[in-house]
Amino acid sequence: MAIILVDSCIITDLADPKSDWFEWSAETLERLDLNNTLIINPIVYAECSVGYDRIEEVEALFEHLGFHIKPIPREALFLAGKAFLQYRKRQGQKGNVLSDFFIGAHAAVSNYQLITRDKGRFSTYFPSIELIMPKPTNELN
Repeated sequence: MAIILVDSCIITDLADPKSDWFEWSAETLERLDLNNTLIINPIVYAECSVGYDRIEEVEALFEHLGFHIKPIPREALFLAGKAFLQYRKRQGQKGNVLSDFFIGAHAAVSNYQLITRDKGRFSTYFPSIELIMPKPTNELN
């Protein structure tokens, strides 16, 4: 049984049944939930809370999904800072990416798999993470 960290993009996919990614995210979580422990961290919690007016709604969401909330170890916080610094030194200009570094570092330090649709920064700055992602549309089955 593996522990799998769920990225916020997967959870937001579930909020909109008309989303292009709803079906993939729902089916993948359902399949993975059978033999694994699915978790989030405080960063994912905060990102997902944006769409709700009350904390009780967010709590109900994660209780319904059955996700455990795991704290981010200090080693992961340190690694996130170092990876973000490397990103900046490579001329990374996006300002809304720090959360990805916290999520990636948490998965890397804790040896968790990560389910996401955002390959770029995770594979570049945290190559040890086993990513669970949709197959590219041009990939043959």
